Amino acid sequence: MLSCNYTKDLLNLQGVIIIKIEHFESHILIYTQLPVKSHICPCCKQETSYIHDYRKRQIKDISAFGKYVTLIHNHRRYVCKHCGKRFAEDNPFAPKYYRVTLRLINEIFKKTESERSFSSIAKEVNLSVPTIIRFFDMLAYDTPKELPQVLSIDEFKGNTGKEKYQVIITNPADGTVLDILPDRKQSHLISYFKQWEREERNTVKFFVSDMWKPYAELSEIYLKEATQLVDKYHYVRQVIWAFERVRKKIQKKYGKENRLLFKHSKKVLTMRRSKLKPEQVEKVEYLLYFNDDLRSAYYLKELFYEILDCGDKKKGKDLLSKWILIAQNSRLKDYQDCATTLQNWSKSIFNTFDYPYTNGFTEGCNNKIKVLKLNAYGYKNFKRFRNRILHIFSHQQLKTQQAAA
Repeated sequence: MLSCNYTKDLLNLQGVIIIKIEHFESHILIYTQLPVKSHICPCCKQETSYIHDYRKRQIKDISAFGKYVTLIHNHRRYVCKHCGKRFAEDNPFAPKYYRVTLRLINEIFKKTESERSFSSIAKEVNLSVPTIIRFFDMLAYDTPKELPQVLSIDEFKGNTGKEKYQVIITNPADGTVLDILPDRKQSHLISYFKQWEREERNTVKFFVSDMWKPYAELSEIYLKEATQLVDKYHYVRQVIWAFERVRKKIQKKYGKENRLLFKHSKKVLTMRRSKLKPEQVEKVEYLLYFNDDLRSAYYLKELFYEILDCGDKKKGKDLLSKWILIAQNSRLKDYQDCATTLQNWSKSIFNTFDYPYTNGFTEGCNNKIKVLKLNAYGYKNFKRFRNRILHIFSHQQLKTQQAAA
């Protein structure tokens, strides 16, 4: 009896009678049944403890000792002496009609909190992929009822519903993923935000996005109380792209040897000068010696970085306005175009000097979504894709909150 109790504790099967255990190379069979007890007839509501028959049920359980576990359960059926109704006993460890235990279902939900594919989870728990998907599809994440004070929006490359991009909405202030949208079409963005009353939309005080025009238009019309901020990474990238276009044009003018030198020097030329090693600075100086336009482009790039490091907000705005003017008056068309873009977005860019919010958290989420897609070789079902993303990030946020507490 003592040994049997130890076995129940070890397998966490309290309240279950373990008849015997068989060990095989890859799996374990545990023969079980429940104690006889009175049940209420589902038909006439009378109490009965009369047994009609037993039926064997194979119920898959969580793995133990590195082996798959299957419970061979002696499933009892009772019969009511009052009305003759036959019914199955209550099973505390497996739902009715299911061939898996509750704790295995919970284990599946837990494993889907990571970026792993359904197929890898299925292999680990000894179930089919459709079964894993069927259990996961029981989960549902609703649209948030409230909007946060800080709202960030960005797109990521997807492949569900034949749309090229899906949209992620987050609260970067507390690291929460709020929702995933099927595409970034303006009509769909508008219909999504129209779900909330104006009073609720007005609770959003900061709206962070990249330089996708429909995002700005959305904010102006439906989030009127929000201050628009262009994510810092995206407007800095405009300057880097302008520099790269100049470098590539100059690179094409030289012979093969120097052309390869320019091509292989992309990293040191785009990197901030303050972060270069002495030998890298020497290499940059050698490359800049070749061409006046490259020197001008490099100067504008470095000047832009210095402006971003300016600790004084007012001074930073003034310097950025001057930089736009210098770039517009340069003879470099790529920088002129860049300056025009920054000028068009200047209000939202200037706001970034006053407030600390960026799309950094959102971009980090996009990287995890990318891993999820790669592991699964893509998702065709958007609803399942959305639920998987929200499932992953909701539990990661919970773990972060628990660690902070």
